[in-house]
Amino acid sequence: MSDQKPVQDQPQKASSGKTWIVLAGAVAVALAAVLYGMSGQGGKETTTACAASSATAQRLAPLAKGQLAALNVSKAPKMATEIAFDGPAGEKLKLSDFRGKTVLLNLWATWCVPCRVEMPALDRLQGELGGKAFEVVAVNIDTARLERRKAFLDSVGVNKLAFYTDAKAETFQTLRQAGKVIGLPTTILIDERGCELGVMAGPAEWDGPEALALLRAAMPQKAP
Repeated sequence: MSDQKPVQDQPQKASSGKTWIVLAGAVAVALAAVLYGMSGQGGKETTTACAASSATAQRLAPLAKGQLAALNVSKAPKMATEIAFDGPAGEKLKLSDFRGKTVLLNLWATWCVPCRVEMPALDRLQGELGGKAFEVVAVNIDTARLERRKAFLDSVGVNKLAFYTDAKAETFQTLRQAGKVIGLPTTILIDERGCELGVMAGPAEWDGPEALALLRAAMPQKAP
């Protein structure tokens, strides 16, 4: 009798084990479906919001040459990473506040030599294209000796650009975590919908003929 009891119990234990495996598998599948659905829905919403921007990006791709050869044009534009910074009067601004304009977002600092070199070109670009449809948003991220920022801009005759600042450099950290920035200067082209069209690491001749052609192509096209 005692020899037979374990033999009789074994099928019951095996059956119980199989039941738990099936239940655990079902839970895992259900959880994966929920997570996949959530992430898929978010991705779909982002893609839908920027669907019309794909045509713009395709228009820009062949124009990213010469001085702008390093511009990484987005193949599937997505909403630009939200950042916050201070405006000319110290007011709190967000990147999304510029929705409706094509924006050339530039991060710079006075200790960054290439940044200092390209600032006059960005200022001339703002003078050429700046208005209701386009703006250069050059955000300074110096965290020390803040008096140098305005003094430098004044010394090189920059007067068209609005004075945007982030004394905590949180914009840099946010974009770095998003994989958009690894150094300075970094420039991000964003369309009027708030969708990212391209990213460029390093300086460029932003008021040159190649840059002007590309940026004009990035702006909303008027009907013939």
